[in-house]
Amino acid sequence: MFGAFLGLTLVASRCDLVNPFIGASTSGEGGGLGKTFPGATTPFGMVQLSPDTITGGDNGPGYSHEHTSIEGFSFTHMSGIGWYGDLGNLLVMPTTGPLQTNSGREAEKIDGYRSPFRHETEVAKPGYYAATLDKYHIRTEAVAARRAGMLRFTFPKSAQARIQIDLARRIGGTSVEQNVEIVDDHTIQGWMRCTPEGGGWGDGGGKPNYTAYFYAKVSKPLTNYGTWSATPPSGQRHGLAWAGSREFQAWAARAERHPMLRRQTGPHLGFYTEFESKSDEQVLFKAGISFCSIEGAKKNLQADLPDWNFDDARRRATDQWERALSKATVIGGSHEDQVIFNTALYHSMIDPRDFTDVDGFHPSGDGKTRVDKNFTYRTIFSGWDVFRSQMPLQTLLNPSVVNDQINSLIQLADLSKQGYLERWEFLNAYSGCMVGNPAISVIADAYRKGIRDFPIQDAYRLCRATTEKFGNGDRGYIPADISQTLEYGYTEWCLSELARQLGKKSDRELYQARSQAYRRIFDPSVGWFRAKNEAGDWLPWPAKGPLEWVWCVESNPLQQGWFVPHDPEGLAELLGGNDKAAEKLNQFFAETPKGMNWNDHYNHANEPVHHAAFLFNALGKPWLTQKWAHEILRQAYHNEVAGLCGNDDVGQMSAWYVLSAMGFHPLAPGNGRYEICGPLFDQVTLHLDPKYAKAKQFVVKAHRLNPSDIYIQSATLNGKPFNRSWISHDEIIAGGALSFELGPEPNRRWGVR
Repeated sequence: MFGAFLGLTLVASRCDLVNPFIGASTSGEGGGLGKTFPGATTPFGMVQLSPDTITGGDNGPGYSHEHTSIEGFSFTHMSGIGWYGDLGNLLVMPTTGPLQTNSGREAEKIDGYRSPFRHETEVAKPGYYAATLDKYHIRTEAVAARRAGMLRFTFPKSAQARIQIDLARRIGGTSVEQNVEIVDDHTIQGWMRCTPEGGGWGDGGGKPNYTAYFYAKVSKPLTNYGTWSATPPSGQRHGLAWAGSREFQAWAARAERHPMLRRQTGPHLGFYTEFESKSDEQVLFKAGISFCSIEGAKKNLQADLPDWNFDDARRRATDQWERALSKATVIGGSHEDQVIFNTALYHSMIDPRDFTDVDGFHPSGDGKTRVDKNFTYRTIFSGWDVFRSQMPLQTLLNPSVVNDQINSLIQLADLSKQGYLERWEFLNAYSGCMVGNPAISVIADAYRKGIRDFPIQDAYRLCRATTEKFGNGDRGYIPADISQTLEYGYTEWCLSELARQLGKKSDRELYQARSQAYRRIFDPSVGWFRAKNEAGDWLPWPAKGPLEWVWCVESNPLQQGWFVPHDPEGLAELLGGNDKAAEKLNQFFAETPKGMNWNDHYNHANEPVHHAAFLFNALGKPWLTQKWAHEILRQAYHNEVAGLCGNDDVGQMSAWYVLSAMGFHPLAPGNGRYEICGPLFDQVTLHLDPKYAKAKQFVVKAHRLNPSDIYIQSATLNGKPFNRSWISHDEIIAGGALSFELGPEPNRRWGVR
């Protein structure tokens, strides 16, 4: 019955080498797996039309592969995040039979409108998703455009078929107020207001405050429709605990039905349209999304999906992804390697997403809407994660996106009156999540690389204000906090480099001195980093030493202590010289368990160590960078649902793979350099943006006899001998070819500093 509706037959393409199910689980060992979503989206697009399998728990993407039922398909999602998640707005579900107004709960076996499904029926490709809902025997397909999405439902014969929308549903909670209105016999419109009281990002702790507007059309006339509504118990918070409870399900199931009601506003609403369906009848639903207005959502739908041609919409989405994925192409490696690479590239280009409507309007930091002529306003800046790999990758592949992100952060800081750069921005919210000042790293890195289409004096003013508000200050360290001290020390170095380039000598000297904060918390008596109290006294050394998870954020002192990327020479000096530092670092890797899942040593599942393999280059042991980078590529990434050993964190984990597989990765974003680790593929071609590069492409070539040949024997850059373990951004954007001869054993003379 459904064979004809599995989707278009596509020729071999880069999209065919993307597996959106990689990382699509929230139930991994030690804090979760990739937490990606498998649904349809476009490069950096506003809409992510994806299945949702659960509301409640730490299920940021709304979908987890171990679940066996789907509660609906919503139009907005985040990729790779924890902290309970948010969005999941406009949950649409096709059903048959009596109307049910609660979703149901899989684990508790509570009945509702959700439906079992089998993974064998799922299809996921860039811009497209499909699955069969077994409870209703309905094939559901989804396609995304930049600011809109379309669902195609293939119904069985039914006297009571239906499309229903849970307007209150939200990942990590509920929206606190909704509105829906019949516009004409094919159209509805409305909005969902989402605040911290309703949970969401950090169960409200991330200060989410947005309204999602929609303008939607159904291909079948609205002749038998209605709403449902319920009023929460007095004093009941709308958040995560309530939305994920058995009590919520029983309460939602008792919602009052309102047949043929044309307009309603309330705290818990749903909408439905019923019709008689023929066997294999296709009914389509499409919606434009806006965070500005209903009118904006209408314009977005009209611009992105003007007709009902689902297959054309899928072709357009595929074409967008083909162009995006063509910016970095690889030859060689296994089929599995190519799938992992292209999927990682795909996941790295979901955020920071476009937050503007087709007419240019976007929500701004002062609560108003505005239009910006010189850049695209962007949101979802997972700063603490993405400054390490994700944003440096975009400086090569999508430099205009980096410019957009910097302009957006500057504008938000000024219009919101916060006066500093946020470290984890979500839909204009200052969530304050994680540590450090990552926006300073992104700005310094971009400026050093010639990406400068932003007001640099405003940027510098905010970088300085941010450092003075959140930094090591005159004390030179953060009491009882190794993570903050080291992270601030790095971005104080970034600020000193920015000051140097802008000719601000006194600031350059001030922040260069502050960047040495790491020295203040290194205790020679224990040979490692140790927290101090406010008076400057050492805190008690823990029983497990640096393996104790204290004084650090999502890491232990052994892991966090390696974070001195801006001054590896100084770090080596504290450890007794390059040889002793390299020996200690090598042991750090050697004691890491296979698979590199959450552990006490090299914990690739989380960001604080993502630079560590590249420290060997600076320590004069580049063959160990080649060894351990290759080990991480092989052990921590796989072509399967459990293919990511930790949260993808808005593309950071994926971007690490893309850069490292290409053969280079930054150690200290802000210095304009990439550490060479040796390419995984025979050839990598970067297609450069002519606005920011002198050449059209840069090629990395590897000559090897066997896949086990991972060590660099020699290298040339544009035909000339190259004996450096790093390459500059300027050399890459000048174009040409970097070629390596690889062998099975280290060449301890190549690239030694």
